[in-house]
Amino acid sequence: MKYLIVGLGNPGDEYTNTRHNIGFKTLDFIAQKSSVFFSADRYAEYCNFKHRGRSVHMIKPTTFMNLSGKAVRYWKDSLKVDTDKLLIITDDIALDFGTIRVKSKGSDGGHNGLKDIQNILQTSKYPRLRFGVGNNFQRGKQSDYVLGKWTDQESNLLDERIEKCYQLVLDFTFQSISKIMSDYNNK
Repeated sequence: MKYLIVGLGNPGDEYTNTRHNIGFKTLDFIAQKSSVFFSADRYAEYCNFKHRGRSVHMIKPTTFMNLSGKAVRYWKDSLKVDTDKLLIITDDIALDFGTIRVKSKGSDGGHNGLKDIQNILQTSKYPRLRFGVGNNFQRGKQSDYVLGKWTDQESNLLDERIEKCYQLVLDFTFQSISKIMSDYNNK
């Protein structure tokens, strides 16, 4: 069985360690734990590994966050991955920092990366892992906030939360989405 894990973020050093790039950061952690390396490929940085006989493919789109749909469709179609075996990892300002929420479908919630994916795939029925980054910003400063670096306090807790996401991704390849949601949501 094949799985496609997509971490959303923006390419470029200026976006490294920003809240908006939690998808990239999570995939980098998973790649390191799995002893694989990303390499540049079509529309994304790509790597893959085996987990208990399952093929896990991971991409970090190089199309920028708001145009992620093109990369997702290309890799989903090229690898022939079913939509229910696709997992999008993204930041979410509606959730407190470090809160993890998995959904099997839903709206884009105002997230431009998810909006583009839904427009390109023509469906909102795909699994997503939303990583809470909080909303500690003044009105009109949302962009500055999500493109801002983690605070020291957040940085101290980040590895433990990303480790939880890593385990979630491995479980995603063997368990139903309802079991994943029960085991991980808000924990």
